[in-house]
Amino acid sequence: MSTKLENLVNALQQVLGERIKSLGTDLGEVTVALDSTDYPMAMQALRDHDATRFEQLIDLCGVDYSQYADGTWEGQRFAVVSHLLSVTHNWRVRIRTFAPDDAMPIVASVSTLWSAANWYEREAFDLFGILFEGHNDLRRILTDYGFIGHPFRKDFPVSGYVEMRYDPEQKRVIYQPVTIEPRENVPRVIREENYGAA
Repeated sequence: MSTKLENLVNALQQVLGERIKSLGTDLGEVTVALDSTDYPMAMQALRDHDATRFEQLIDLCGVDYSQYADGTWEGQRFAVVSHLLSVTHNWRVRIRTFAPDDAMPIVASVSTLWSAANWYEREAFDLFGILFEGHNDLRRILTDYGFIGHPFRKDFPVSGYVEMRYDPEQKRVIYQPVTIEPRENVPRVIREENYGAA
């Protein structure tokens, strides 16, 4: 492990201490897992403490682990993964926390700490159905306001539930049940002995 990475790990352990559930380094990147109850205070400490100074949230997304590791995953289903950048120290860290309830995934919002989290959290809500407690404008951002479901969940059907089309008689866009028939595509198999030989 490089000296810079060791310094980052030491700073994280100093600032977060017992809040760290796990800390791993892989390919020169550090990932810290936090309990959802410790998440908001830990994120504020990472931003404000002189040893870490993570001034920027550069990404935040949702993850659905329901079919992870070929379906053998036994932990919570939904996670929020954040990537933080410290311009002061020139290092990055990945923070992961799991929503404790799979049926109603709720994680604290960090939009009051980093304004960039506003749209990221709205996207995670829209696509995964993760609720962010304390977010002041949690509404859909990519799908239509009347959209039903969360399309990045592993159990969401690939074809969706409804489709929209323009109805020339009503002169407006209408929603209707999906009319696409599910089918299996069979790849074309070439059985010529000398195919492609020059």
